Amino acid sequence: MTAQPPAPHSSLSPVSPWVARFAPLVRAGGTVLDLACGSGRHLRLFHQRRHPVVGLDRDLSGVADLAGADGVTLVQADLEAGDDAGDALELPGLEARRFDGIVVTNYLHRPLFPALLDALAPDGVLIYETFAVGNARFGRPSSPAFLLRDGELLEVARGRLSVVAFEQGEIAAPKAAVVQRLCAVRPGADTGPLRLD
Repeated sequence: MTAQPPAPHSSLSPVSPWVARFAPLVRAGGTVLDLACGSGRHLRLFHQRRHPVVGLDRDLSGVADLAGADGVTLVQADLEAGDDAGDALELPGLEARRFDGIVVTNYLHRPLFPALLDALAPDGVLIYETFAVGNARFGRPSSPAFLLRDGELLEVARGRLSVVAFEQGEIAAPKAAVVQRLCAVRPGADTGPLRLD
């Protein structure tokens, strides 16, 4: 009997518990952007939850198995192109789009912060998790350019988003690291209290 080849995504890293925890806050059926989607672990999570999803990355080989799937849009673009002047950037190929959820994990490019906030629809949810200052003692990333400063995500959200939850500190799994995490909502119509169903 011949062994079946593994599914293209069978070796994916597990879904971030932070992302899984706050995924239910995204409006049912709302479109979700996975920025710097990599192998698509969170793209797949929201697709399984019946959300239309958009994956944006400069290398889409990790999500090639999703190309052409119903409810999946893949956009290949260099997120950092045009950054020579240090100005705020647009989301390539998605400049006019608004999303009910935006997920960013293990990626930091500060000039994209304004575009991310602008791309959130009213009542849209931003779920962000990446490495922070202090991570160098555990390895890469170690450059300050790729590490959030203390409370930086709170500063990004200040005055624009309502913070649902924030954490920063050392974690042991999936590997030892220093991270910062934020879940925040763009204020919109009063729809009552947030529910994690």
